[in-house]
Amino acid sequence: MKYLFSLNKSSVALLLSLTAITPSSCARLPEPTRVIHDDERVTVLMETDPDFGPYAQSTQADIPAEQLGKLLRGFSVRHKSSIPVRFVGDERPPRKFLREREIEALVPILQEALQKVNPEERIRFEVLSPGRNPRYWVEVTGGWIKVRNRYFHLEVNYFHVEQPIRRSDAYDPKYPTPWTPERNYVVYFEPQNLFIVDPQLNESAVDLHQFLAGTAP
Repeated sequence: MKYLFSLNKSSVALLLSLTAITPSSCARLPEPTRVIHDDERVTVLMETDPDFGPYAQSTQADIPAEQLGKLLRGFSVRHKSSIPVRFVGDERPPRKFLREREIEALVPILQEALQKVNPEERIRFEVLSPGRNPRYWVEVTGGWIKVRNRYFHLEVNYFHVEQPIRRSDAYDPKYPTPWTPERNYVVYFEPQNLFIVDPQLNESAVDLHQFLAGTAP
């Protein structure tokens, strides 16, 4: 499965062509730099970090597999609607971000990526599971991870979203089957007191130092 890398590569090619006719003041977009792992279950790659700067560099992290698994188990997410919750009456609690088998597949590869990331990169990942009809659909959960000093950032773009396996439309082979666009999610972490604000990026992140100290063998 090469969904993430091929999709990003083609999208970047289009975006680069558009950049030539747009002002240089536009926000930078991430571009894939190198693939760490790509198979039918997990895709992990490095991409350029739009937030990279003198005080916002990525930091390599050597997190033991057991603790990295516990860290991922602490995350939960909820879809962020453009309509306020009070109007739609949707007060469902957030759901665990990854299933146990997805954590088991992702941890060793993510562990390697965290040790290899460069200061100007962040880690993009996808975990794939069979869809409701595995012949045509695959279920995708993914986003990106960035560690900056003591701060472990996670942003979710897909949360158990079904995407087409076919690269051509079932009814017209001349046109590709489009992927569902990235979605907006609210990310939570337990224990909540470890989910703090990174003052440099002004975004919530796990206090990695306290987490590792509290889960040390």
